[in-house]
Amino acid sequence: MVQQAKKSLRAQMKRRLAGLEAQELRDRSRAAAERLCGLSAFERASAVMLFLPLPNEIDARPIALRAWQEGKTVTVPLVNFEQRHMIPVEIRSLTEPMTTDGHGIKRPAGACPVPVDLIDLVIVPGLVFDTQGHRLGRGGGFYDRFLAQPGFGGATCGFALDEQVVDSVPTHGLDVPIHCLVTDRRTLCFNGGV
Repeated sequence: MVQQAKKSLRAQMKRRLAGLEAQELRDRSRAAAERLCGLSAFERASAVMLFLPLPNEIDARPIALRAWQEGKTVTVPLVNFEQRHMIPVEIRSLTEPMTTDGHGIKRPAGACPVPVDLIDLVIVPGLVFDTQGHRLGRGGGFYDRFLAQPGFGGATCGFALDEQVVDSVPTHGLDVPIHCLVTDRRTLCFNGGV
């Protein structure tokens, strides 16, 4: 029942996001990034993990630019689909060589892993978020496993467009809630805030 509800919600949101114009997506991504960079959790962080956008996804790269300006370490997830896990790897530029895996995820070539316990803030993608701190990703559970590992103690912040927020997302016991959510129009804090 929960799985079917999640599948339906994912499909609905993918259709909605596919209808956005590229310029609108860029403008709204910048607005959300500006809002996120004003969070105290971002200001305090020495190392930030963010994601490189998939097509029709909010773009977190402006956050990377701001983080580098402030002398922060920036990491992105290196996803291993066979072992079903991801590790943070450092990137130092948005122009460094990247490859794209079979799932459309960009991965830096030859990047160095960063220990998970050094990451102060993870900017979490998702298709749908709710007003209680739950999220619905793309269905692989990679972020839930990453955030639940014993070595991670940083803050978590969802990053999305405002129409990706609904009243309630179907959840089960393995879903890890986030501390806050930033969209192009608002910031919501829950689960201890940031």
